[in-house]
Amino acid sequence: QEDTGLQLQPLLEGQNYGAAAAKGTQCPSVSRNSPAVKNGLVVAVLCFGNLINFMDWFLVPGILMDIQKYFRLSDGRTGLLQTVFTMCYMLAAPIFGYLGDHYNRKVILGAGIFFWSGVTLGSSFITESYYRIFVLSRGLVGIGTASYSTIAPTIIADLFEEGKRTTVLSIFYIFIPVGSGCGYMLAAGMAKITGDWHWAFRVTPCMGSLVLVLLFLLVPHRIQRRTEKHRVLSISGTIRGAAEKSGVHRAGKTTWCQDVGSLAKNCSFIWSSLGLTAMAFVTGALGMWVPLFLYRAQVVQGIVPPCLQESCNSSNSLIFGGITIGTGILGVIAGAEAARRLRKIHNKADPLICATSMFISALCLYTALMVAQTNILSTFIFFAFGELFLSVNWAVVTDILLYVVTPRRQSTAISLQILVSHLLGDSGSPYLIGLISNAVQARSTPSFQQSFRSLQCSFAICAFVGVLGGGFFLLTSLYIMEDRKEAER
Repeated sequence: QEDTGLQLQPLLEGQNYGAAAAKGTQCPSVSRNSPAVKNGLVVAVLCFGNLINFMDWFLVPGILMDIQKYFRLSDGRTGLLQTVFTMCYMLAAPIFGYLGDHYNRKVILGAGIFFWSGVTLGSSFITESYYRIFVLSRGLVGIGTASYSTIAPTIIADLFEEGKRTTVLSIFYIFIPVGSGCGYMLAAGMAKITGDWHWAFRVTPCMGSLVLVLLFLLVPHRIQRRTEKHRVLSISGTIRGAAEKSGVHRAGKTTWCQDVGSLAKNCSFIWSSLGLTAMAFVTGALGMWVPLFLYRAQVVQGIVPPCLQESCNSSNSLIFGGITIGTGILGVIAGAEAARRLRKIHNKADPLICATSMFISALCLYTALMVAQTNILSTFIFFAFGELFLSVNWAVVTDILLYVVTPRRQSTAISLQILVSHLLGDSGSPYLIGLISNAVQARSTPSFQQSFRSLQCSFAICAFVGVLGGGFFLLTSLYIMEDRKEAER
């Protein structure tokens, strides 16, 4: 366990890592560039890990047609794959959040990477008779990846103060859409090259092993918490004794229930988490079903023939993966830059940016669904704009959390946000879309036209949820100034 009382003395002597180093609190003998280089290496490793994390997340959607045909699945059972993954991910997140606030974060990250890499590799050898084992393996991978998504952002929060933190978080969150897009492209590419979709699950474990090695070589074993640094800076040189150490130790002893109770009173945290939940619902549904929806639209238009051969055409996954990468990078950068500029003229800029982007995204997604049967190019374009405006929010929402929640509750807050956003968002949306599609198909004679119509109708719910998410961010703007001042106090 990371004992804050024991770490206080090294911090006073200037031997700390992380945020204190980033602010220049260091020994005179240490090079001025050394802390910046160390912090940069840590961020590079964390970004690379985030890339692999989300590549693995989107392997299944990238080869969805192959998996659906291999296990002979309906739309509902197909959507269950991503739902089980996300359910396990979200249930594990609060556990890792608590562990990240009280134990060594580097060890937890390493254990999580090792676990999900091993399970992903094992799942590549599952045959068509063992669909339930394949579903179980995806759930176990979700547990492993929860450790990374929960803890990595808080390490960045420890390393950088608010001005630089937004920029670094933007870089970190760029790798969510980049990793997602690379997951589509890796899965589709490996299936095309080898003729066997199982090979898609044998690449990311090798990359995960590399992340594990870099993590233990480059990331410090202990990274000082910003809360500890702030306490130290407020201590007079004559009263650095047992009384202050005892105060620090007591501050670290808050229970999980006490932390949750405090967060439940934070209106900005609650409403922004619900806005993120709406984002997660939409992105989960899009990430799972868009390549298959595009394929069915092309079949209806006569652009491509129905998939009857052993390995299906994965060109839509490749294109959608490229779109996800491009719109993700552009969206995250645009969101961070808009937030940086607009904060100077408006104190509530962050939630207003999120609300506006959600409304525009919902309109674009609805338009994409409406034109899908007649113009596939327009469908691609409107889906791209829908993803672009969704991506605007990733770094901004996280930054909202980091300045309305006190630092020593941030891992718990992030884990709770992950739990809520996935429980009510993307854990159920892929399965819900599949169930609605099944229900619509059951009303008439099966045909390619009907399979397209069923998915089109079920997808329409995403536009409604997007508008709802915009409303949640508007409510966030009503409370954000008060909650930020409270966190600063």
